[in-house]
Formats: sequence, structure tokens, C-alpha cells
Amino acid sequence: MTALVTISRIRSRSIAALLLAVCGVVHAQTAQTAQTPDGTAALRTRSLAAQCAQCHGTDGRALPASEVPGLAGLQATYIAEQMKAFRSGSRTSSVMQQLAKGFNDAQVDQLARYFASQPAGGKP
Repeated sequence: MTALVTISRIRSRSIAALLLAVCGVVHAQTAQTAQTPDGTAALRTRSLAAQCAQCHGTDGRALPASEVPGLAGLQATYIAEQMKAFRSGSRTSSVMQQLAKGFNDAQVDQLARYFASQPAGGKP
């Protein structure tokens, strides 16, 4: 039984490390072209939000049986406050605390506006 717990911990840490690596790549790409006049800002925002899909569903619409809440249609201020709380550690979650540290304030606000603009419900 101890071996199963150890494997589970290793798996969890590996997933968290992978997610942090993805955050770093997306962060670097977004920082370079966040304000582009040719319309790629929207594409960059979708790319930034895509990493949330694994847990929160496509465009923030979580599956009905999911334990993780959907983000689509929530108020932007609420989403931003929660992300900043995860980042500061005042709200705990082993995965979200690590992921939130990969975003600066502008990116958090960008993600919050994106998810708030998505229609809630429907198929992901």
C-alpha cells in the first residue's frame, strides 16, 4: 500500500511539474506578442486559456460530472480575485497555486475577461 501512495505522489508531482513547464512556455509566448495590432492578441488569449481546458473544460465549460467548476460566464472580477488568491497562497489548491504563479496580473485579467465572455453551459 505504501508503494501505491508513493506512486500517486510521484504522479501528482510530475503532473504539476508538467503544468508549470507549459505555463512557462505560454507565459514567454504571451509576453512577446500580447499587444499586437494584427489581431493575434485574441489568438494568444485563447492559447493562454487552453491550458485551463484540461480541468475546467473547453472555453471554461466543465463537464457536468466534473468536480472542478466551470469558468465560462463567471464575473471577470471574481475569476481574477480567485486566481490572485491562489497565486498569493490565501486560497489553497496544490495545482492551482502552482499554475497561478505562472501568470502576471495582466495575464490573469486577460484570462478573467476571456472566461467571463464565454457562454456558460452547453457542450464543451
